[in-house]
Amino acid sequence: MKRVQLFEFEDQKWFPDSMRIALTKLIAVIHKWMGMGDLLAGLIKKALHKSKAEQIVDLGSGAGGSMPQVVEALGRDDNSAQIKMILTDLYPNKEAIKMIKELDNPMLEYHENSVDATHLENAPDGLKTMVNSFHHMPPEYARKILKSAHDSKQSILIYEMAENKIPLVAWWLFLPVSLLILIIMVLIMTPFVRPLTFQQLFFTYIIPVIPIFYAWDGQASLPRIYALSDFEELTEGLNDNYHWEVAPAKRSNGKQMGYYVLGTPA
Repeated sequence: MKRVQLFEFEDQKWFPDSMRIALTKLIAVIHKWMGMGDLLAGLIKKALHKSKAEQIVDLGSGAGGSMPQVVEALGRDDNSAQIKMILTDLYPNKEAIKMIKELDNPMLEYHENSVDATHLENAPDGLKTMVNSFHHMPPEYARKILKSAHDSKQSILIYEMAENKIPLVAWWLFLPVSLLILIIMVLIMTPFVRPLTFQQLFFTYIIPVIPIFYAWDGQASLPRIYALSDFEELTEGLNDNYHWEVAPAKRSNGKQMGYYVLGTPA
């Protein structure tokens, strides 16, 4: 398996929720610029059709990511406008729960109780999704999630916006330049963050810890992403009466942006 388990600030229990929210807002900006909401909405509509599910249960939601954008994109389609999305996490983010409530969108809610993705039989009913979060899971935990979906006969859609194609040596070689580029990107993106708080401005331009956190986590996530071929190993023995679809994800213009894994019971 090519994947390497590197350190990310966002994974640490001691990392403040306020910083997670700040990083999430930046991620939402870049996702919006890249049109990821529409891409995800298309994948989810396909998965809903195959699974016959009536709502979406997002796993490992953290601070919410781009899921509000996805709900907005789904709402523009009459066939999926009434589909409800429930955000969940093993350790629900209190600030994110408050932020989602403030959006006052009846189609979006944050489940306040802990949801363990390795025990999907205890999760709310619906199509399970994991968006840009599966790479956080070490192989043994990733395997348990897929096995739980298989054993409980639940559909699951996994999406990663990048692929692990760069040799590790090249990743280390270009790391200083990559970090600098991402730090500069944060300085450019921050004015587009909504809602933009004094705290986000202060820890971006006065004491620039947010750009450093964002840059490192963004780069550290790349070697952690599972390659498409890794799913042959991860899903080994999980094919009886269950179908796995692993393929590149494409935008409406045909350009590839990451990949998806869709698991559905036969």
